[in-house]
Amino acid sequence: DKTRMERLVLDDAAFVRPSPTSGTLGGVARATREAMSVLEAAGFDIVLVETVGVGQSEVAVANMVDCFVVLMLARTGDSLQGIKKGVLELADIIAVNKADGDGAQEAAKAARELREALHLVTSPEAVWQPTAVTCSGLTGDGVAELWEQVQRHRSVLETEGLIATRRAQQRVDWMWSMVRDRVLRWATSSPAVAEISTDIEQGVRQGTVPAAAGADRIVRAVEQISR
Repeated sequence: DKTRMERLVLDDAAFVRPSPTSGTLGGVARATREAMSVLEAAGFDIVLVETVGVGQSEVAVANMVDCFVVLMLARTGDSLQGIKKGVLELADIIAVNKADGDGAQEAAKAARELREALHLVTSPEAVWQPTAVTCSGLTGDGVAELWEQVQRHRSVLETEGLIATRRAQQRVDWMWSMVRDRVLRWATSSPAVAEISTDIEQGVRQGTVPAAAGADRIVRAVEQISR
């Protein structure tokens, strides 16, 4: 949220570009990846991508960055219950924020629990063991340590030649993501699909039409269009 980045937006060395999701699957704006490429070409050596933090957005962003950092709070109940398993498996680093004042001890406890949990999941990269750290956006405590972990992660991947490998796979995944998005938009905008989709959706809601059967009918309609 650019309106909350009061100091950053005034920094001459920084450029902040809000990207509305525009209905894109995963909650990530379709132009995000292209914007990242433009910024890199313009000479920005650090590009930060912030997600809306819901649904599949974390997964989508994890597949377009070199280092995936998950920011969470310790004050939302049990720290392990408050984080999705899929996100835990994708995270390179977890940062427990608001580690200040009365929340410092709770944040430290949450970070310890998360570090233990991270040892039980498969890391995205075999050469890197994901970790959890604490920080405070209010006081700035721990931010330098968090950035040090980000730099360590990049150094390890560069040493092993995995930055280029990761980016190459991300480009392929992004291609198929665009194919799925475009095919879905094309199919749902078809009059033939629109003609049957309302009745099918109603049947699925009421339980009279199994979801798989409804999907089959729509796919058959799409196949008829493409012939």
